[in-house]
Amino acid sequence: MKVIQNTVALWAIFVCACTLRAQNYSVDLFTIDGGGGTSMNGQYSLSGTIGQPDAGHMAGGNFTLDGGFWGIVTAVQTPDAPFLRVFLTTTNTVLVAWPATSTGFSLQQNSILGMTNWVYVTNSVYTVGSENHVIISPPTGNRFYRLKL
Repeated sequence: MKVIQNTVALWAIFVCACTLRAQNYSVDLFTIDGGGGTSMNGQYSLSGTIGQPDAGHMAGGNFTLDGGFWGIVTAVQTPDAPFLRVFLTTTNTVLVAWPATSTGFSLQQNSILGMTNWVYVTNSVYTVGSENHVIISPPTGNRFYRLKL
């Protein structure tokens, strides 16, 4: 009986293989998406898993989520605090910016998002146009920034 099952299975594989035809397909663009962790602060959390689809750009209310590669420097939105902008400059420094009209806030940093050991950034704050700017040398490892009253 086992010989008959094996013969039928081999015959089915052979028939299927003979009827398949190669196609001219190409993959011109692809991403390897991942994550595999959770980032949390206050009442918000964002979880990712390996193999999830790339989010692209999603927006709703006061929040946006951009898929793709993450940098090592990230802004953390504190409830009721002004929005931070964090980006790498052409001179390979990190610029952290927020509205100059927001008074009383101080910039803090932490290398681990879920920890409570936030420290104040001691770099000088410059007002450029309508924004406060702080220039920081790129850190080794991850760095998170937030504004605190």
